[in-house]
Order: sequence, then structure tokens, then C-alpha cells
Amino acid sequence: MSETILSVTDLSVAFGRGNAVVRKVSFYIKAGETVGLVGESGSGKSVTALSTVKLLPDSAHISGSIIYRGTEMVGADAKTLRRVRGNDISFIFQEPMTSLNPLHKLEQQIGESIALHSGLTGATARDRIVDLLEKVGIRDPRSRLNDYPHQFSGGQRQRIMIAMALANGPDLLIADEPTTAVDVTIQAQILDLLADIQKAEGMGMLFITHDLAIVRKIADRVYVMQGGEIVESGPTAEIFANPQHPYTQKLLAAEPTGRPDPVPANSKPILSAEKVRVWFPIRRGVMRRTVGHIKAVNEASFDIRESETLGIVGESGSGKTTLALGIMRLVSSTGRISFVGQDVQGWKNKQLRPLRKDMQMVFQDPYGSLSPRLTVEQIVAEGLGVHGVPVGKDAHQLVGDILTEVGLTRDMMGRYPHEFSGGQRQRIAIARAMILRPKLVVLDEPTSALDMTVQVQIVDLLRDLQRQHKLAYLFISHDLKVVRALSHKVLVMKQGDIVEQGVGDQVFDHPRTEYTKTLMKAAFDLAAG
Repeated sequence: MSETILSVTDLSVAFGRGNAVVRKVSFYIKAGETVGLVGESGSGKSVTALSTVKLLPDSAHISGSIIYRGTEMVGADAKTLRRVRGNDISFIFQEPMTSLNPLHKLEQQIGESIALHSGLTGATARDRIVDLLEKVGIRDPRSRLNDYPHQFSGGQRQRIMIAMALANGPDLLIADEPTTAVDVTIQAQILDLLADIQKAEGMGMLFITHDLAIVRKIADRVYVMQGGEIVESGPTAEIFANPQHPYTQKLLAAEPTGRPDPVPANSKPILSAEKVRVWFPIRRGVMRRTVGHIKAVNEASFDIRESETLGIVGESGSGKTTLALGIMRLVSSTGRISFVGQDVQGWKNKQLRPLRKDMQMVFQDPYGSLSPRLTVEQIVAEGLGVHGVPVGKDAHQLVGDILTEVGLTRDMMGRYPHEFSGGQRQRIAIARAMILRPKLVVLDEPTSALDMTVQVQIVDLLRDLQRQHKLAYLFISHDLKVVRALSHKVLVMKQGDIVEQGVGDQVFDHPRTEYTKTLMKAAFDLAAG
């Protein structure tokens, strides 16, 4: 029998004088096994995980027992916690951009942890860093050691976080949505990587996710959380074959289905791109001369009409988000960009400002795009003031209406972003874009942080909004099931090039290129378990 490395008994967590957000939670993890912790956003999964090494704020009141290899962690002193954190128990967090220091280069980010816990420095540490980055799928890692976090895509940043977590060979790895921002092919690689390391090191793992397909593939046992309580637990195969609790049954049944409404024949053109290219100059020397280019996007051409969704898929770093930023004129690009019949490529910011209301963007990382100093009402209503939308006293009502529309409640308007789960924050970001009723919405991984039941709600919401307001969507995602449910046309990118595009069902059912076939196989093989 494997040794139990972590045992949690009757764990309860409350903040300030509020009610407990985690109530009487009990579970255990043995060496070499993977335990899945699943549930909707706000169910208490992350709070439970953070409690294990007291990473919660001082306002958190923790009761119960958390025993790691015979040591009680509830009430442990700072020295004990420092010894365990990052060394014996390591974390992969959900939102990499909030966990990585924007002022530190990649080598410094990972090297700091290695030096602190393992004592390795210099060339030895550098070789270790390069090896870790290669394992998690960063291409040519030695050439990127001096890059900063913002120079990597969302998926690449998540891979860096995984490398940091594995740097010191932890005894227990707590992975909080570690594949949220990772494309399907890399997702399979990461899961295989974690399984290989676990087998070699005898490492235990607590795997937190809203994606039940991943739980089915990786977990030995599963605990299902709802409203801060564990409502069902057992061996993974048993839970999937015969779920007992209605909530578990609901989770297993949740999957985006159906297709978008047909595009009306008389729909007007909204966006047209012709040979759009985004190259970033590489500058060297004292005079900062351009010695080459990072070719992020090479001559992309497509068009979108009213009531139409163009889905963009491809691996992390393929240029999906960069293409969207180029189209939105948020980064420099060449080629022709026509928006509502106007060629906007050469326009200055002052000329573009009136059009910004009609072209909105929902970013991948909601925590990074929401001001922590503003309430939800101020965040959602901010665009109304910026663009001079005359609403007056009706603004409060309008914000309440849009929050309700995206699955939140009116009484949340006075709260701040840090008081919400990752999925709830993404819904706030969607509300902020939708309140202006734009003509074009760029959605960059808008469902990546959402649990499966809310994904279904958001897909239905986006369809309804498109139907009511004739919205055009540029939809970027690595979740091909969501892309298929929403997209009329699909564009496949690889290393800056468009390798395939066409009608959605045609691309999904009869992919022409080997790369597209690989994407489809990785996505739907995982879904099939």
C-alpha cells in the first residue's frame, strides 16, 4: 500500500466574519496517485488547495486538520511553511500572468526557485532550466532565457509555470487548472509529462480542473465539490460510469453542442483582412539596428459578415492572438484591413477612437484585464463613459441587466474582481464588452477559465447575443468543441501561417492538412477518454 502523504480532515475556511466558503471537507492523497478535485467555479476547489500550505490571506479562518507526512499544517509556524512551500508541496496556478513577475526575465524567474531550494546557480542551473523548458514544450528555450513573460503567449506562460513547479522535484504537486490556457496537442503532452514524472518520482498530485475529460484521463480517484462541500467521491471509472449525486450527473452531461444559426444571405460585410502581416523587429547593438524579425503572422486573409463567427484555432504561439491584435490595430501590421467598409490600416489612434466602440475584445486572462481598484459596476460601465454613450441615470440599470445576461447577479455590482472566481471574472469581462453593443467582438479564449456547465451557458449566451444584435465574432480558442458549437467558418494557424480555412463542419469532419488532423485527433481522443 502506498503511503498517505496528505490527509485533510473536516477542513473549513471562512473569510472575516462571513460564512464558511469551504465546509467540513475531507480527502487524502497517497504517494504516486493522482486525485481529481472537480466542481464549478466558486465551489471552493482553489481555496481548499491553498489552505494546505496556508497561502490564503490573513483574513481567512482555517479549522480542521491538514497533515502532510505527519506534520500538522493548520497553525504551523512560518519556518515549517517555508520549508514545505515550493519544495515539498509545489503549485501550478490557474493564471500564469499574475504568478510571473513582469520585470524578471525567464531565467531569473525559474532560477530563483532552483537557487532557493536546491542551491544550484550559474551554468548548472541554466542547464536545468533549459531541460525543464524543453520538457514542457518551449521551442528553442536557450534563446528565450532573456525574454520577459509578456513576450510569451498565454499557453507558453502556463508551460513556464509548470516548469517552475517541477523545478525542485516536489513530493506533492497541486495543479490548479494547469492546462486551462494550453492548446489540445500541448495539453496531451503536459498530461503525459506529469504522468511520466509522477511515475519516476513517486509524486502525488492533486489535480483541480473543470474539464472532466482530463479528470477521466489522468485521475485515479475523484472528489466532486459543490458549494464548498464534497458531494461525491470514489474511483474515477466508477464515478464516470455510475454517478450518484445529481450535481455530478449534471457536470458529466454538460458539453457545448449544436451549431450556430445560419448567416442570413443579406448580411453586410463587417471585417475584411487581406495579406495582413505582423512581424516584430529584432534589434541589436548600441544603435538598435533591426537584424531580423519574429514572424508572428504571415499574410493572413479572411472576411467576416454580420451574424457570422470565424473561429481561429492552432497551438499556443501560432499567432492567433497576435493576428487579432493586428486586426484591432493594437499592434503594428501591414496589409489591408477594412472595417465596416472603411480601410482603417493607415488610420491614426485619433481617427480610430470613434470606431473602438464597435470593435470590442474579451481577453484571455480576466484578472489581468480587470482593474483591482474598481468595482464590478465601475468596470462594466467604464466603456459607456469613455465612448460617450448617453445613458445617465440608466447606467446602473444597464449594468445590472448585462450582468444578469452573462449569468451574474445585480448584488455583485459593488464587489471587486478579487472577490470572484476565475470563471466569474471572465463573465465580468464579457459583460464589459457586450454593454456597448459592438458590431465586432474578438473573443480570445473566453471560455478557457470556465467550468463545463458555464461554458454551455456562455456558448448559448453568445449565440443569443449574435442572433439579437447581428454581432460578428472573431473567436479564438483551443477548445475545439466550443469552436465547433459557435463557428460558421474555421481558420487553422501554425507558426504564423494559415494552413487551412473553410466552413466549420468541413474543416472538422474532413481536415485536409496533417496539422489539422493532429489537432482534431488530440482534441477528440481526449474527450473520448
